Amino acid sequence: MRAVFFDAGNTLLQMNYAVIAAALAAHEIRVTPEAVQRAEWRARVRLDTEMFARRSEASTESRSTGGRYLRFLLEGLGVRDEATLEALGAWRRAYNPPVGLWNTPDPDARAALSLLAASGARAAVISNSNGSVRSILETLGLAGSLDFVIDSSEVGLEKPDPRIFRLALERAGIGPGDAVYIGDLYSVDIVGARAAGMDAVLLDPGGCWGARDCRSAPDLLAAVRVALDGG
Repeated sequence: MRAVFFDAGNTLLQMNYAVIAAALAAHEIRVTPEAVQRAEWRARVRLDTEMFARRSEASTESRSTGGRYLRFLLEGLGVRDEATLEALGAWRRAYNPPVGLWNTPDPDARAALSLLAASGARAAVISNSNGSVRSILETLGLAGSLDFVIDSSEVGLEKPDPRIFRLALERAGIGPGDAVYIGDLYSVDIVGARAAGMDAVLLDPGGCWGARDCRSAPDLLAAVRVALDGG
């Protein structure tokens, strides 16, 4: 294995679960950041099932997708009052632009990248983003462990389009059999990488995806080990 390519959001980066819990507390809804995280694990599966598995033209970066994703998360916490859902949607759109909620490193990100470097394999990011992912990774001190970052808004291609994965292979100077992709959305990350001829590992920290026709891992460090194993 010569390279591992990563998604960014929900992979090297996490949502800021604590700030979502604080926003909910402002509406007299008391939940822990850990409860928000568990609801997000379920929300990403629902988002994939209801949007990306059915609509090839769906974009992860659209305003409607972001709003639906947050709604699924909140509904998973039992928040169903329409006024509260609308208020929290407006809060999300105004929070920390252009970075938004993905401003926290995954707890295993540095260890996973160090393991990859020790193996001699290269690391890079292929992300659907609004142009901010490189700066986030730089701010969090992760960019120095990456060979390059491909941001969909900069290259005009968005996962699951296999061309964005092929672009990464070209930049790395390797073939699809020499790389593995790690991501968190089956129909965007796994399907897209496979369409480019690559293997892929699905992150499933909550065990929410059920049986899938791909390798999976419960956390980022385990995902890198699976990718390097090659089995």
